[in-house]
Amino acid sequence: MKKTSARRVTWRMLLALGGVAALAVPTAGAAEAVPRAAGEGGRAGGCAVVYFDLGETLVHTAEDKSVRYMPGAAGYLRALRARHIPVGLITNVPSSWGSTDAERAAELKKVIDKDWADTRPFAWSDFGDRIFTPRTEAERKPAPALWKRAKKASGHCRVVYQAETADEVQASVPLGYVAYQAARPQWPAYLPVPLIAALAHLPHGNAAASEQP
Repeated sequence: MKKTSARRVTWRMLLALGGVAALAVPTAGAAEAVPRAAGEGGRAGGCAVVYFDLGETLVHTAEDKSVRYMPGAAGYLRALRARHIPVGLITNVPSSWGSTDAERAAELKKVIDKDWADTRPFAWSDFGDRIFTPRTEAERKPAPALWKRAKKASGHCRVVYQAETADEVQASVPLGYVAYQAARPQWPAYLPVPLIAALAHLPHGNAAASEQP
């Protein structure tokens, strides 16, 4: 009885957010196998990992080269954290920055922190080791390599990708991502957190989330 009730709540949530889901989430693909997070993002057999591009998606570089959060980004990351939904980055940096993702991520942090001007520090700790960067210049997005690596690392969890550029969003869809173009006028800045929590508990490949607009 409880399972049926929870399922109905999920469907009602998806229907209520149908305008967003139908147009901004072109498809929801199956992912394969990550350690499942506790709480909303990983409870009762469901989990989701939310990946972002970085520049002009989560952070903005001003004309004076200073770097700050995009509007709403800090609060959005905080809301995902409150639901225990893991987050990651899939972002292009020079492959010469290191021989591993960890080395390139460390250099990325130095570059961002050097010019960081926001009153709130960037939430690097939220991303852990889920920062995927090109090992070679051929792996730079929109090549599929980074999305494939991130999806593999995410195990059986549903994977979400959010970026400000339409071409990256569209490129992630055939690779099994629920995709959302962030930072558009007249749209929510990011995919609503309750929808991500609901998607985490839907069967993979469910028609309600995968229909084309």
